[in-house]
Parts: sequence; C-alpha cells; structure tokens
Amino acid sequence: MPQQPAVLMQSRREMMASLLAMGLGPERCVIYEQSRVPEHTELAWILNTVAPVGYLNRMTQWKSKLNLDPNATNVTEVADTAGLNLGLFSYPVLQAADILLHKATHVPVGEDQLQHLELARHLARTFNKKFSKKSRVFPEPRPMLTPTKRVMSLRDPTKKMSKSDPNPASRILVTDEPAEIQKKLARAVTDSTLGITYDPTNRPGLATLITIHAGLTARSDDPESVAKEFASMGHHEYKAVVADCVAEYFGGFRGEYERLMKEPELLEEISRKGGEKARITARETMRKVKTVVGLA
Repeated sequence: MPQQPAVLMQSRREMMASLLAMGLGPERCVIYEQSRVPEHTELAWILNTVAPVGYLNRMTQWKSKLNLDPNATNVTEVADTAGLNLGLFSYPVLQAADILLHKATHVPVGEDQLQHLELARHLARTFNKKFSKKSRVFPEPRPMLTPTKRVMSLRDPTKKMSKSDPNPASRILVTDEPAEIQKKLARAVTDSTLGITYDPTNRPGLATLITIHAGLTARSDDPESVAKEFASMGHHEYKAVVADCVAEYFGGFRGEYERLMKEPELLEEISRKGGEKARITARETMRKVKTVVGLA
C-alpha cells in the first residue's frame, strides 16, 4: 500500500487465474482472496497484542523490501528505515493469522519462509499459554518443505527469485511466453568458467539454472546429475536447453491461464464462493478466540 486500484484489481485476477491454471481449483481446495474474509485481519490484530517487537525486528522480510542488511539493521535506526511502515513491519503477523485462522497443521513452504512459519508457531504457543492452557485454540503448524527449497534471482543469484523484484528479468512467470522465457534465461547471470558444474558457492548463477532444470525434470534432490549430463555444454547452449524445458513445462498452464483470463465472471464467482466457504471456519475460530480472550 498504497496501490493503484485498477492495477491491484488486475493483479488479483491474474493471481487467481494462475492458481487455478496450476490445478488449485475449488474441487480440490478452498480458494479465495483474503480480503473477502475479514476475520483474517481481525485475528491479526489480536495476535499483534502478543507479538514481541523484538521478534518482528529480527524478521528479514521488511529489511529485504527496503534493501537493507538483514543482519545488521535495527528498526530503531530511523535514517535507514524511513520507508518502513507498520503494515510492512507487522505483515508477518498477518501471515501467521492466515495460517492459524483455519488451524492449519502443515504448511508447504520454501526455505525462505521458515522464519515466518516459526513466528506462527511462536504466536500459537504464546496465545495458547496465555489464554487457553486447558484446551489449545491453535495447533502449532509444521513446515512441509518443497523439493526445490529455494530458487534464486536470474539477475542476482545472491537473492531469491521474487515477483516483487523491480526487475522483471530477474524472474520467470508461469504466464511468460516461450520467447520471453528464452530472452530472460539468455540474459541470466552466470560466470566466465567453461563447462557446466553445480557449485552454488562459487558458481551461484549457473547453480540457479541447474536448480530450475532439476526441479522441472523431477531431479530436485540430485542437481549434480543434471550438471554432469550437460557438463560439456557452453553457457549459451545450456541456457537454451533450460529455456526449452521451462517453456514446455508451463505450456499447459499458460494456455489454461489465458483461457481463464477471458472469463472474469468465472474468476469472481470462484473467489466469492471460496470466501463464503472459508468464512464458516473463520467465524468458528474467531468465536473461540473471542471467548477465551473475553470479547464474547
């Protein structure tokens, strides 16, 4: 925030269409936009009252958003955190509310999200201890790490790939056309060493390409074998191989996404019905929360 309303509305449609295209349809899960369920922010406010400022200060998200050193920066260093607002600083609490509101027991995450999940566990533990020792209101959610735990930026392999990066060339989107994928990967940062080897420490840029390739060919647990298979290739040639792999893998998703984007009424209906269904469990959770806190 602040966001341009028209841009935000379009982004919401695109996100919904992307998730549906990847198979997260209403027949498999409850899918909706957070803004349709006000209990998310209601619970976040209550959790804010038990969230330690010191814990939030150690979170890396707000620092990375402001391009600050994640290890050295403190929220009290006003000169460096002039762009910091309360919404960004306390956003991890809202993320925790998203998880705890529906009493999730397991959460699929990438390695970079473990810190946020640990905060959710901390808040669940703290709330239960303070307000509901006899019957726990919240379970402590456990992480389910994805096979490819972290994918780094194409332009800066020291940073994770992110949709919020200001440089579009840093990431690959499910919706990218094959030509765009080829262009982005052709410009991906690598090194001047000949050959293909998997060495995240000394060759992080090339390791990012191998990680993507391994993940899309069901070899996330053995990127070294991928590197050996293409060991004699030059960087340009290998980038083309990875680009073809990515384009082929996402081809079906991209076609379904384009179809869904032509049906905004369908996207609206799915989100509305999902929100209505989600509010059933959300209201029940908030009833219990308000009871133990003394607000009901």
